[in-house]
Amino acid sequence: MKLKMKCKLDYSKEIRWERNFLKKKCKEVGLEKEFTAYQMRLSANYVGVFVLLHLAFTILHCVMLLTTCEDRDKIYIDVGCYTLSTVLVTLVLWPSANPICMPKLRYKMYLTSVLAVVFMVITDLLLNIYHYYMDDWIIGSFFDTYTLFTIYMFLPIPYILPPLLLGISVSVIYTSYFVLYLASKHRYEISNVTHLNYMSVEISHHFCVNLYGAFFRIMREIIVRSSFLDRHQYVMEDIWLRSAREQEKVFLHSILPPQISQPIQDDIRNRIKFSEKHRITPINIRRDRIMAIQIHPDVSILYADIVNYTYLTTTLTVKKLISLLHELYARFDLAASRYTVQRIKFLGDCYYCVAGLTRPDPDHAKCCLDFGLCMIDNIREVRAKENLDIDIRVGVHSGALCAGVLGAAKLQYDIWGSDVVIANRLEGTGVPGHIHTSERTLQMIIEPIYEVKPGTEKARNDPFLQKHNVITYLIPPNVRTRTITNLDIEHIKIIDSETNLKQQSSIGLELREEFKKMPVGPISLKKKNFKELFHLWRKDRDKERIRTRPVIGIYLLHFRDPRLEYSYMHQPDYMLKYSILLAWVFGLNLCYIQYVHDSGLVKSGVIVDIFVMLSLTVLLLLTWYKKLCFLRYSTQDHEYSRISCCLFRVAESIQRSLIKRIGIYMYTIISYFCIITVMLMDCDKEEYEVVHIESKLYHYEPDMNMCFHPWLLTNMVCLIIGMSLIFTRIPFMMKVVVSTLEAITYMVILFFQFEYIVHHSLTTNPYFEAEYAHCLLVIITLLSLYFKERQTEFNNKINYKWREELLKKQHDAYIADQSITILLHNILPAHVANVYLTSLAKHELYYEDYAMVAVMFASLHNFELDLPNLRVLNEIISEFDRIGRLSSGKDQNCGLHIYGSLWPRFAFLLSHKPTEVYTRICYPGGPACSSLNFGTPQG
Repeated sequence: MKLKMKCKLDYSKEIRWERNFLKKKCKEVGLEKEFTAYQMRLSANYVGVFVLLHLAFTILHCVMLLTTCEDRDKIYIDVGCYTLSTVLVTLVLWPSANPICMPKLRYKMYLTSVLAVVFMVITDLLLNIYHYYMDDWIIGSFFDTYTLFTIYMFLPIPYILPPLLLGISVSVIYTSYFVLYLASKHRYEISNVTHLNYMSVEISHHFCVNLYGAFFRIMREIIVRSSFLDRHQYVMEDIWLRSAREQEKVFLHSILPPQISQPIQDDIRNRIKFSEKHRITPINIRRDRIMAIQIHPDVSILYADIVNYTYLTTTLTVKKLISLLHELYARFDLAASRYTVQRIKFLGDCYYCVAGLTRPDPDHAKCCLDFGLCMIDNIREVRAKENLDIDIRVGVHSGALCAGVLGAAKLQYDIWGSDVVIANRLEGTGVPGHIHTSERTLQMIIEPIYEVKPGTEKARNDPFLQKHNVITYLIPPNVRTRTITNLDIEHIKIIDSETNLKQQSSIGLELREEFKKMPVGPISLKKKNFKELFHLWRKDRDKERIRTRPVIGIYLLHFRDPRLEYSYMHQPDYMLKYSILLAWVFGLNLCYIQYVHDSGLVKSGVIVDIFVMLSLTVLLLLTWYKKLCFLRYSTQDHEYSRISCCLFRVAESIQRSLIKRIGIYMYTIISYFCIITVMLMDCDKEEYEVVHIESKLYHYEPDMNMCFHPWLLTNMVCLIIGMSLIFTRIPFMMKVVVSTLEAITYMVILFFQFEYIVHHSLTTNPYFEAEYAHCLLVIITLLSLYFKERQTEFNNKINYKWREELLKKQHDAYIADQSITILLHNILPAHVANVYLTSLAKHELYYEDYAMVAVMFASLHNFELDLPNLRVLNEIISEFDRIGRLSSGKDQNCGLHIYGSLWPRFAFLLSHKPTEVYTRICYPGGPACSSLNFGTPQG
């Protein structure tokens, strides 16, 4: 027994191009108001294009009337009416062409659109009635198809239903006029079958034009909403990425200053790009033997140590101790930021920092002393609040030092030099609750404001201080020049919440500004845009103009970058099913018209119609089957049969393949012209000419089914041109070329092949040759649809360009984030870095409690920390890091600090968890803080 192949339906990509889904997404993200404003700007641009087009068409029509008509006295009234109608239409619609002057009330938009349509329809029909009663001249309507195209494509009526109702109303008016025309005394009774067929053909034509307009409105809304949501996503991604990268930079720069971290980060970024370019996976991104050292000749160093800290580790619980450290170090970090002091690190109860390090500051000595006094005040405030016996010793010295990073893994920024050791000795020989400073630091104070006492006896007896002739002094905390209050964590959170509110407000403002910048078309009606267009027509004469020219071409709207154009053309078409549906309806309409005019000369006409409709029906079912299955089984888990799976794959391959879509596009157009060819072949021109002449001589009504009706054929060609231009995801240049060839081919047929039949058809103005009227309608339709499709293609390409820019921005951000992440993972354990990247702005406490670890300290004796010896120290530590990686399992051996020439490491022994020994590893204080605390046996 054979197993049946089953599959699941994946409609996630197609649903993103559904109108209801996009509308729902716009409401979810709160963009309906901004989208409506953008729609008004877009409508204003469409109105501006229509006003210019309508003016050009009126001028062309009037010029042709004045130059081709024999009796000009008969057509002066036509020229005057057309001119007056155009002026009225322009005056009514011109305010809507400017977004600033656009009517704020929606009913005014409806009113102006209806008035413009009324002027056009009344002008057209009143001229017909006037010539019929005044000159006994029967003429055809000229503005019916043109007016319907105008309603759907250019007028500022929002949504889909209002223009649909207006279009149907216009169709009813013209159809009613057509019925009255058939009922006139120049025709037989209206109940005649032939006339009923003509009425049905006229109705089907208006149905197709209205369907075409509704299809255009739906496609435009889908494209605009998709473009709008993409722009929203682009802006939000940009804001989010900027914010995330800024947080990561703050985090990174709190550990490594920018001048140290940036070169390392650039090197990591280059390695990532190199690996992506050559499609290789780097085994190790870490740099070997990193040594980034900078000399700072004039700084002040502060060392602080918490008194009675060892006693606290034996009396307080783990959570209580870490909370205490977190609050203290958070206060210290905030005060350091206030006094422009760079915290280097802290190790257990030791906290040391430098003033004048990241940025030269002539007042660095005073900053350090003020910061030290602030630390004393803060620890006394915490002591009183928590009722604890703690205090702090502070040592401050000014001089020179070397700062940077050493090693191959777990990079740590540190400072070295004899002046650093002096500051450390000053702290060790100081008095709790006082600043123990050197004479050199006090000499750098321009205006002494501190109470100064002699230094301690221990400092005078210290060998290292004696060796460097350091005279020391004590500064008690009874005088303060600068204070910092409310440095508690709750106050920080309140400040953060206010900052978040301001950020949300700035995000909304930035979104609105970005939406205002969104283009509405390839050419706008502003004065500066006309100047830019004029400059674009001129030849580029310098490199700057070439560099700043737009990325999209002026005429055919092609990307100037061939690779971008290629990728744009080869993207999937998830709206193909709608194009096939419209093509199927148009094909059915053409087959019906051909059937009505079938005279029986071409026996294979029915076969052609059946073949065309069967093939289009197969394509229709193939492209719609997936959507129908989704609508049927979207709320339940359904497995599809082998046939359904094959149909899904075939439809998806058509959507993804440009060649297949072009094949379907060309097959559809050729099928239409096959139907038209059957209609042309079904006409006997010679017999028609004889019958027509005899009907004039003997005054009888000829058989209307002998040949095609020229105006119906012209309307068919206009629909085919519209279908050629509106087909989705076909190269715009190809659609323009195909539609232009269609128009030229038809006009050649009119003037040369069937000139007699067309010449004796109804015209639109007295003495205006019918073939000119047919050609004018085809030209107007072609140009109107071309400019309409230009707007759509422009929006499509702008949307695609934004998506490409978003992908590029995301890729650049990914590389930057990877470089920061790799660098952070070379500083902190990976899980700790990830925690702080996600909770940086929350100022949350993070700590770990391990049952059993092994800890090792290694130090170098008789090792002077000058610059040459730092190179040796770098080699030693790098080798230690390499041995540590080789001798340990996965992430089981981690280096914590390089403290001068001290190198501590610890290894996790997680397989045993005795209860009598605890080692606490915590990360209190500000971002990227780390501390190693050793517990004593308990219980």
